[in-house]
Amino acid sequence: MSGSAATSAGSRRGLDWLNFFVANAQTGFGPFIAVYLTSEAWTLRDIGNVLAVGTITTMASQLPGGAVVDALRNKCLAVLAAGLAVALSALIFALWPERLAVTLAQVLHGFGSCILGPAIAAISLQLVGRAQLGERLGRNTSFAALGSGVAAAIFGYCGTHVSEQSVFYLTALMVLPGMLALGTIRLQPYPFVPIEPKRRRGVLRFALRGGLTQTQALFSDRRLLLFGACVLLFHLSNAAMLPLAASGMTRIIGDRASMIVAACIVVPQFVMAAISPAVGRLADRRGRRAVLIAGFAALPARAMLLAVVANPVLLVFVQMLDGVSAAAFGVMLPLVVADLTRGTNRFNLCIGALGLAVGFGATLSTFMAGAIAEQFGAATAFVALGSAGVAATLLVVFAMPETHLAPSAPVAASP
Repeated sequence: MSGSAATSAGSRRGLDWLNFFVANAQTGFGPFIAVYLTSEAWTLRDIGNVLAVGTITTMASQLPGGAVVDALRNKCLAVLAAGLAVALSALIFALWPERLAVTLAQVLHGFGSCILGPAIAAISLQLVGRAQLGERLGRNTSFAALGSGVAAAIFGYCGTHVSEQSVFYLTALMVLPGMLALGTIRLQPYPFVPIEPKRRRGVLRFALRGGLTQTQALFSDRRLLLFGACVLLFHLSNAAMLPLAASGMTRIIGDRASMIVAACIVVPQFVMAAISPAVGRLADRRGRRAVLIAGFAALPARAMLLAVVANPVLLVFVQMLDGVSAAAFGVMLPLVVADLTRGTNRFNLCIGALGLAVGFGATLSTFMAGAIAEQFGAATAFVALGSAGVAATLLVVFAMPETHLAPSAPVAASP
């Protein structure tokens, strides 16, 4: 094997393990926060509000964050900074579970998360190119799902037999091997448009100004607007489902809830790991819409089942549908973005723009579900979430155009 081939193979393995360990670290946030804060006597409304803080922060950071990642020539540096921010936020959760500290931790985590996803997608595009991007994104999603599944099992055990607090210490610890994997990735220099030295000295200022200008061009693309609406409705339906179910399980079975929540994460993650590579290949062969329709249709089915299922074991099986929708969405979002930004230098900015839709939908989801659950009960909240899923599926079926181009189409873009 030549030196360059060996370096490429090593970089791809490094990217595999980076996805694995970054997902490990991210698993500690979300449903485990709901269990942890419920054990600290927080109300459903208060938990929904603090979860919304993180998504609001992510929304505010998406466009400048995406533009910064576009402007930075070293995408690995962006991943390093974001990973350290996630680790620090986990330590704050573990050490100070009070309202102000938890709010600050959510802000820090939201900022770090809005950098991680676009930066890893950009590294993937730079490493393999557009021709192999679908398969590479499927592999990313598969390793991330395996990481989330393994972490959820470990966190569930520790949350049940040690303490809910231990989950966040482990979350911070798991960032470290991810950063070691990042150090093994070697990327070729970009053959794309360079950043002028004057602009490089003020990357953030350039990113903010350039981001505003480029956003106007992005939002003139009808396909992006339609996909953004689909993304918003997807997260309006999806984001609050498991936290709402986790809070209900905590009130029913008490200390065993961490283990049930862990199983509810592990099962869909392994489903996701198993099908994601095939999802990427299918999207390249059959187009993006077919995969999106299948993934989105799983949302209302899951919501309706969660509304009527009270048995913890059955709840775990219902969560298998989450693996289907998560695999479709996880692979399709960066893949559709790569389609929409072909021939431009706005890959990460476009991901940032869609991140606004993700954050807005997730924020509405947690606010809406928490308020409806307190006023009318959890079953009604699940019906409302399922209705948003129906709307998302219908929009994909009747309005979203196919973005996949024939393999012979010209290939030119930078992440």
